[in-house]
Amino acid sequence: MTIKLKLGGKMKVVEFDDISGEEYRIYFFTSEKLPDGRERPMIEIKIDNPQWLNVSKSGGHRLVDEKGISHYVPCGWKHLCWKARDYHFVK
Repeated sequence: MTIKLKLGGKMKVVEFDDISGEEYRIYFFTSEKLPDGRERPMIEIKIDNPQWLNVSKSGGHRLVDEKGISHYVPCGWKHLCWKARDYHFVK
């Protein structure tokens, strides 16, 4: 699917891959030490029924779920898992 998006103040055509065969996907960000010595806990981001995926030049993931909600997951995640309906890998 091709969508026109305004990125960096310019209209660009962005290609999205069909990932509707996934029931969900979970991104894991590891815990880290903050400058003040506290520790930020591990973060999980779960997206149910993802339909479309675009990977940005920076490595971030733009996703659209079945409700039409857009998600952006920045690069830096340490692990990604998903549950497929009929197949295991999109590419």
